[in-house]
Amino acid sequence: MTILNATRSTSRLAKALTVILISVGFGSGANAEPFIFTAIPDQDETQLQQRFGKVATYLEKNLKVDVKYIPVKSYTSAVTAFRNNQVQLAWFGGLSGVQARRLVPDSNAIAQGIEDQFFKSYIIAHHSTHLKPQKTLSDKLANMTFTFGSKGSTSGRLMPEFYLREHFKQSPNELFKSVGFSGDHSRTIALVQSGAYQLGAVNYKVWDKGLADGKIDTSKVSIIWETPNYPDYQWTIRGDVDAKWGQGFSQKVKQALLDIKDPEILNAFPREGFVPASNSDYQPILDTAKSIGIID
Repeated sequence: MTILNATRSTSRLAKALTVILISVGFGSGANAEPFIFTAIPDQDETQLQQRFGKVATYLEKNLKVDVKYIPVKSYTSAVTAFRNNQVQLAWFGGLSGVQARRLVPDSNAIAQGIEDQFFKSYIIAHHSTHLKPQKTLSDKLANMTFTFGSKGSTSGRLMPEFYLREHFKQSPNELFKSVGFSGDHSRTIALVQSGAYQLGAVNYKVWDKGLADGKIDTSKVSIIWETPNYPDYQWTIRGDVDAKWGQGFSQKVKQALLDIKDPEILNAFPREGFVPASNSDYQPILDTAKSIGIID
């Protein structure tokens, strides 16, 4: 074979390989863009990075695409990132999920933790209040200092506020001496435990895990009341992901989440596992948010 013919053969081979690579999605850009997700910052950032770094690795392996987790600074930032398509999947609370889906047509709740079907909040108190656990809210709460979690939190603000309003027929600002917003559940526990606030509202899962990890001093802070159950956290996905990553991609993401069995991932949430979810599951959250004026 002459040098010229060898060169032509090499060129034809290179072109053929390019066609093959494009046909399977490499170099075409179809799947080159990473699939990005985020989560509401309901705990300190270190815990979130550990939890969702493992989720990103798991999803990348199962979806066969590049998957990235990006942290956000607030619940509002998580909703905004989802609305702007900066993220395509998010681990939202009940309220933030409702808010996000209202802003992004055709987005869907696809999975929730087993426990998220029957979630609850705790009202906690500093020992100096001398309050004891009761089945109903005590009238002694009036005129004390109180901190919620984030303003956009279902378990740290929405549902506790609803039940406080329902029982006392007053807004929190009318009921309490002062009202704060800690930003996340871990911070709420720390503030009440230190005595910076006399009372607080906290996600029961964060409390239970903090207790199991030895981070809560029950001689200083304790549970005095718990809410009835309500639906809370869920994975929500944008409705346009199939157009970018291929038909059926949304279903693949859903199935991958439902198939999580790794104890390290589940314990990091903590959840026993994940089950299917739908937008209609969160109608009670929307109705509650409307009833107290958080959503118009």
